[in-house]
Amino acid sequence: MNIYLALLLFSVIILLYWVITELFTFFFRLTGLPDDKARFQVISLLTGTGFTTRESEIILSSRRRRRLARVTMLFGYVFNVTIVSAFINVFLSMKALDVRHKAFGFLIPLSTVALIFIFMRVPKIHAWRDNILRRLADRAFDRKEAFNAVMLVDNIGTESIVQVTLRHIPEEYQGISLAGTQLRAETGILVMLVEHPGGKPTPAGADTVFEAGDKLTVFGNYQTICKTFHAREHFADD
Repeated sequence: MNIYLALLLFSVIILLYWVITELFTFFFRLTGLPDDKARFQVISLLTGTGFTTRESEIILSSRRRRRLARVTMLFGYVFNVTIVSAFINVFLSMKALDVRHKAFGFLIPLSTVALIFIFMRVPKIHAWRDNILRRLADRAFDRKEAFNAVMLVDNIGTESIVQVTLRHIPEEYQGISLAGTQLRAETGILVMLVEHPGGKPTPAGADTVFEAGDKLTVFGNYQTICKTFHAREHFADD
């Protein structure tokens, strides 16, 4: 294989690897994972590094995430074989060419890939891409505003720290103070922080009253939280 063709193939593979990482990261974000945690887990799954953190428990806590993780690992295995083959072709092709041609052959395709990476990391471009993906996800999954959004932040033993975005207040909690809801006594859910629209997160108190648009940081059983607040996993940055 000609070295220029081999390097072009190698550069395309790098670009495809990045696109695939972004795609699977998006899929995990659809299940409610924050971007940074989703990206880290996707890279670990695709590369087969086996790097394990406590965050991996978040993947295991959801059947949908476990299925997605299996697909990611299988896809990563097949794709890694392709990358190894491309490396071998590149180095075998380099033997027959002189140093100047090698340097020039490396410069063009790798510079192109680097420019694409830089371009896509521009904040406005990144936000524009996320906005398009979010709209596509809304259409694909037929999301309805009737459900509140839930984002899993972390697992602690069998319990979870979760952020719930209240698009609507469950009827049983409308106009009632937190103390009056008996939320913790009846469900075991602890409301830790409340962020009213346009405000900052503040500790929840006995006199806290939920408002539409609030973001609650709560602790308890994940399934119970979803059921209590009529919430579903949603795009993490919504």
